[in-house]
Amino acid sequence: MNKEKTKKHENEQAPAKDAAPAQSEDRAEQAAKAEPTPAPEMPAPPDAEQLQAELDKALVSAEDYKRKWYSVSAEYENYRKRTASTRSQAYTEGRSDVVVKLFPIADSLERALASCADEKTQQGIAMVLKNFMQLLTDEHITEIAPVGEPFDAGRCEAILAVDPKEGEESGIVKEVYAKGYEQNGKVLRFAQVLVTK
Repeated sequence: MNKEKTKKHENEQAPAKDAAPAQSEDRAEQAAKAEPTPAPEMPAPPDAEQLQAELDKALVSAEDYKRKWYSVSAEYENYRKRTASTRSQAYTEGRSDVVVKLFPIADSLERALASCADEKTQQGIAMVLKNFMQLLTDEHITEIAPVGEPFDAGRCEAILAVDPKEGEESGIVKEVYAKGYEQNGKVLRFAQVLVTK
């Protein structure tokens, strides 16, 4: 009875062993029989008219971008020059504003020099005034002292009108009460003058 069971058991296992190779053979046959997948079709080459149209379109687009680039470059260059000029002008005006505040001190020193009797004190005041004048020269600031010239309202301020002496013309600067100053043609302080009537 044991022999029968063993045979039966062998018979049951045998088809299982044979089934595996049969299945792999079936798959290989199916793969061989299967039609090969077709290669993707290549699109037809575009015709010459279509290529020319695309080229013309690209050239127009490139010309437009080039024009815009030139425009932006020119605007940037103008902006750069304008800001450099503004910055330079602001710096110069800032320096001038400081010097303008020193003008009354120079006026006081000139009056002190004119009224001082002590020689050593005069020399000290003269040295300070000389340094101030050098500062003005370094900053390209010149005096406006138009004695004997016709009155110019663009550079002078008339604070008093005096009668002309015999032979003097009317509208001539007779005396400068307070010097004026200008820098590169721009008046920093108007000269205060006495003018003949």
